[in-house]
Amino acid sequence: MNLKHTGRVGVQLLAATSMVLLIAGCQFNGLSAVQSSTAINTAAAASNAVTKTALQAANQTTSSLAPVVSHTIDAAQQTSPTTSSAPITSSNFATAVRDVAARVKPAVVQITNQQVQIDQFNQSTSVPAGVGSGVIYDAQGHILTNNHVIAGADKLLVSLPDGRSFPAKVVGADPQTDLAVLQISGANLPVAQLGDSNQLQVGDWVVAIGNALALPGGPTVTAGVVSAVGRTVQEPADQNGNAPFLFDAIQTSAPINPGNSGGPLVNLSGQVIGINTLVAGQAEPGVPSQGIGFAISLAAARPIADQLVATGHVTHTYLGIRYLPLNAMIASRLGTTQKSGIVVMSVVSNSPASKAGLQQQDIITAADGKNLVDESSLARVLSTHKPDDKIELKVVRGTRTLTLTVTLAELPAQ
Repeated sequence: MNLKHTGRVGVQLLAATSMVLLIAGCQFNGLSAVQSSTAINTAAAASNAVTKTALQAANQTTSSLAPVVSHTIDAAQQTSPTTSSAPITSSNFATAVRDVAARVKPAVVQITNQQVQIDQFNQSTSVPAGVGSGVIYDAQGHILTNNHVIAGADKLLVSLPDGRSFPAKVVGADPQTDLAVLQISGANLPVAQLGDSNQLQVGDWVVAIGNALALPGGPTVTAGVVSAVGRTVQEPADQNGNAPFLFDAIQTSAPINPGNSGGPLVNLSGQVIGINTLVAGQAEPGVPSQGIGFAISLAAARPIADQLVATGHVTHTYLGIRYLPLNAMIASRLGTTQKSGIVVMSVVSNSPASKAGLQQQDIITAADGKNLVDESSLARVLSTHKPDDKIELKVVRGTRTLTLTVTLAELPAQ
């Protein structure tokens, strides 16, 4: 099944929607289809994992427009006059979505990604390169959104449903988890309440709010159910070959369209429980999928946002190999009867993997005692660790089975 980022409308809309995956920023220009490679490295969130599908990639240069502001969600979470912490109660289910929209919609913003381009007179000018969504989550004006919404921006403009617009600064961005935090300064900012995505169950009603297709008139509201929880999905590769895995993603039937990326997925209590990020495009070539979208769960997004606000960056662990999932063809070439695991294609010099003795063509079958059943399994294990943690890898090398202990490091700057 092919996935699409939820964004990029305009002159490229038809072409974009036929691509494997769209990046939510309503891209108006500069789009191109890119065929990704199959090489995968092992940062904590499968930082350089690359899909084998065509995609539209955004400009991946992220600008840090202002100093980091040191607040955390827990410390800064406050309500405003437009947001109540009391649960929504409605005796008529027909008005439930309306009530949720009335509470949350004021805090859902449109983010315009502005980039400098050279015009026909060889003059530089700032033009809208994309439009996405975000949600104000505290009274300090912090906005949670997707990294791909702001990637490549020279300036960011945030527009509120009440008609106000503000320049935004980047507090921090993390391509590995596709999350970013912006900040605006203004009086009486509307604030959305954050909820507990761990309480979600399949079948729960949810509401997606965002700037679908960048249509005028404010955010669009759609509704559906939680179709599944705990999904692992892989984003398309960017221009640097990075294609991170999203863990514990929420699958929903609520329609998510280009421009929705970075906007909130909300429960019927009016609480944000996810950040809309991906939508399925095709089950297979020529066979469109329907009603399958994915949101980063708030349980996964909140600690990332905390780190971004506190330090401006997120620390990820690093192993230092490139690998492929073991399949029947590779197993035959290696002369192994092993059915599952990952095959080490190369080992980065002086990396934790190199120091632990991993070698090319090793088959890693387990990490931390957990069997590696697919290409995301190792990344999932690494994402639960910090630099300097030790993990044990079960390795098949030829006819031998080895146990290697690796001391993880911090992912080097890209």
